[in-house]
Amino acid sequence: MAQQPFHMGWFVMKGYGPKGWRNQWGGPNPHGWVKPDLLVHLAKELERAAFDYVMIEDSCNVPYTYKNSHETYLRLAVDSPKLDPSVLAPFMMQATSRIGIITTLSTTEYNPFLLARLTNALDHVSDGRAGWNLVTGSNDGGAQNFGHERQFPHDQRYDMADEYVELVQKLWDSWDADAMVIDQENEIFADPAKVRPVFHEGKYFRSRGPLSAPRSPQGHPVICQAGGSPRGRQFAARWADTIIASAGSVAAMKAFRDDIRQQAVAAGRNPDHIKIMFLIAPIVDEFMDSALARKQARLKEAETHIEFHLANMSRVTGIDFSKYDLDEKLPELTSNGHLSVAKGYSGRTPREIVMQGRSLKDVDLVGTPERVAAQMAEIMAEVGGDGFLVMDPEFTRRYITEIADGLTPALQKMGLVRKTYEHAMLRDNLRAF
Repeated sequence: MAQQPFHMGWFVMKGYGPKGWRNQWGGPNPHGWVKPDLLVHLAKELERAAFDYVMIEDSCNVPYTYKNSHETYLRLAVDSPKLDPSVLAPFMMQATSRIGIITTLSTTEYNPFLLARLTNALDHVSDGRAGWNLVTGSNDGGAQNFGHERQFPHDQRYDMADEYVELVQKLWDSWDADAMVIDQENEIFADPAKVRPVFHEGKYFRSRGPLSAPRSPQGHPVICQAGGSPRGRQFAARWADTIIASAGSVAAMKAFRDDIRQQAVAAGRNPDHIKIMFLIAPIVDEFMDSALARKQARLKEAETHIEFHLANMSRVTGIDFSKYDLDEKLPELTSNGHLSVAKGYSGRTPREIVMQGRSLKDVDLVGTPERVAAQMAEIMAEVGGDGFLVMDPEFTRRYITEIADGLTPALQKMGLVRKTYEHAMLRDNLRAF
């Protein structure tokens, strides 16, 4: 029996920021990262490879968690600086016609009406290919930039986000699909009876509505989410169309997917409508020994720039890892930032975490395109679905080509991924299989 195809996406780590500026293949103009060219190139190449979507990560602060200073973050460009991805997205959308473009926007940084209006506009200009990566904020520095002393408590942020999404969806729905009649003969642009205020009065948010723009092609732009904690999983199972999932092993992938699908059923949703995409960082090359050499180079880079990785770990969790010995096991960690990440670090040494990096514990996605494609097939057969998100924080045009023109054709030959898009809009392509 043939294996059902799976979905492919790309996770743009470090958002709309510098990529590969220290890399030999980073290009001749390291100052050019402020222009959309590289990310537009990424979208065009991945559309040629029939990927489902590109997801652009974001955060709104220059971090300072590591050593209580922004020195390391700026000196080494650790997740900073970043430009606003909602400015980048239209460039990527204009250059493509089928691939989805998902933009990260925080519920603690955007007013619900503003976010509903922005995502509605992105869905219009892309003809139904827009998505919203729904994050609740995790770093106190980001909260302070918006006038708060610190982030709200972890679980409360999700309580707030539940109401936030309810309101956003009311605003998206405040125009009927056929409200914009544009009847020139009778001089009726929009039918007033098909546009309604929402009059939302909640615990955390208020809005009169209606949205100041007509219903978008998808009605509801695709919602992407990355909740890994128990409360985050509950939230994702209720709202997400696609979930970014990080797991250190194949067994952990399967357990995560099974849990989300069970919670989706409990929430009254069809679990097949939620596509769980697991983060991977494959290394592919024409020859096996070349791929293995590049893996060793990746490990050497991690060892040489261990401070870079410790600073990033600190940013994500809100825990200053400069205070811990590199080779002593960490205590049980908790966090008001990314709780599931912090718990995953517990009981491991900082050096071990850095050196494992983006690799799975039990499958080494390193080798020729054919070998890596076969490994991905085995993983999906064990997990049950739904797909993968390629990630590399320092990706280059070379790496994009290796995935689009090396790995993807190998996957296509095995019938594991699509060759062409079935539909015009993002949600329809996600639900095609």
